[in-house]
Amino acid sequence: MSTLPSKEHIEKAVGQIQFDTDAFIDGKFVKAVSGKTFATENPATGRELAQVAECDAADVEIAVAAAKRAFEAGVWSDLPPSERKEIMLKFCDLMEEHEMELGLLDCLEAGKPVADCLQIDAPETIACIRWHAEAADKLYDHISPTGSENLGLITREPVGVVGAVIPWNFPAQMAAWKIGPILATGNSLILKPAEQTSLSALLMARLASEAGVPDGVFNVVTGFGETTGKALGLHMDVDMVAFTGSTEVGRYFLQYAAESNLKRIILECGGKSPQIVLADADLDNAAENAVSAAFWNMGENCSCGSRLIVEKGVKDALLEKITAELKAWPTGDPLDPGNPLGSMIEKGHMEKVLSYIETGKSEGANLLLGGNRILTETGGYFVEPTIFDGVTNQMKIAQEEIFGPVLSVIEVENEQEAIAVANDTPYGLAASVYTASLDSAHRIARKLRAGNVSVNCFAEGDMGTPFGGYKQSGFSGRDKSIFAHEQYTEMKTTWISLGK
Repeated sequence: MSTLPSKEHIEKAVGQIQFDTDAFIDGKFVKAVSGKTFATENPATGRELAQVAECDAADVEIAVAAAKRAFEAGVWSDLPPSERKEIMLKFCDLMEEHEMELGLLDCLEAGKPVADCLQIDAPETIACIRWHAEAADKLYDHISPTGSENLGLITREPVGVVGAVIPWNFPAQMAAWKIGPILATGNSLILKPAEQTSLSALLMARLASEAGVPDGVFNVVTGFGETTGKALGLHMDVDMVAFTGSTEVGRYFLQYAAESNLKRIILECGGKSPQIVLADADLDNAAENAVSAAFWNMGENCSCGSRLIVEKGVKDALLEKITAELKAWPTGDPLDPGNPLGSMIEKGHMEKVLSYIETGKSEGANLLLGGNRILTETGGYFVEPTIFDGVTNQMKIAQEEIFGPVLSVIEVENEQEAIAVANDTPYGLAASVYTASLDSAHRIARKLRAGNVSVNCFAEGDMGTPFGGYKQSGFSGRDKSIFAHEQYTEMKTTWISLGK
């Protein structure tokens, strides 16, 4: 959406949305078997938006049976890739027709700034699925080098029934990162959205069905991780689970796989991403990007640049520029296009973020800016951008993922110390380097233990670049790019004797 509508237009559009609130299984919306529902709320107001079907193991059982039946019948898995592509492109066309609704649902449920939802999240959600659709009929299998008496075929086949468990911070976009390659490679999908943000996933399921995705191929089970998510992880007929979320929950899925059918597990988990600023860096550029890295999406971002590692000689000047830059980042009503920062996802998470701020104070860090809950009169869960100076890398706020608008500033003497500090966490998802030296940029990027390194910017690449991490940030696969297709397929060797 190139031009943002006014707040009045946005509020009118919100009033016209009809929420899908039932689970989507085998091509239709259905109530939970138990009849239970749970409330989804607007975290910017603390008020209930809707009651959503509370699925559990019984609903997962039905969804898995439908997905397996569709896979084995070949209604999707056996379609020529070009036909899958055409249906997925029609799905994208329908999402474009509902682009504003798609963005507003995430704004309402996640407290995300409407400008981001309408200009970044919704368009990139559609672009992601379109990218993977277009790739579906452009990937070739292989023939191995053999003698004239044999033929060795190396082919890729869909895994089967894939569970995708997605987070609440980028609901539609993270769903698309899974939906695109899972469907493009011919699998059946059971999508489990975070309980805080179910509505955009349900809209996407409805539109996929309207586009012609066969019944049973795209299912959405709504509910809680300890019931619905666990049931997916333990189910013997789920061939694979792709998970994006916290490292803590990622461990559960590894346990579930071990306790069930050794299903393939793909994890994209937490992060504690460093931003290294050397003394020769363009400080204006570094400040602008550092603010975006630390506070974009209220810091509720797995690649959030929450540790600013800066050479001593330029630290004070950089912090002055960052403080000035933050004046252009007001926090407020997410439905107001003028607010680049919205609310925390829920009350419990807000309290967790505030507790980390208190821990930072008690550990001896210098609270330079922010540190408080604000806008309490709204009923929402808002925390102002917070900066700690004087942080050491051993402090809790420098080691643990806060997932909120909290930046820890760590002073170092030189490049070597910066690299050592940057790598000294359990995580390795993303990192940024700011320097005028090409040699330094390459040297540091090579030594950083992170899956994604950006130089003189805060970026995760584009749809053609893989995204994922090292260490406890995840393993076994990548989102985005053609590499995402490989992880949702099995490799088969077929050896044919041609005779003499």
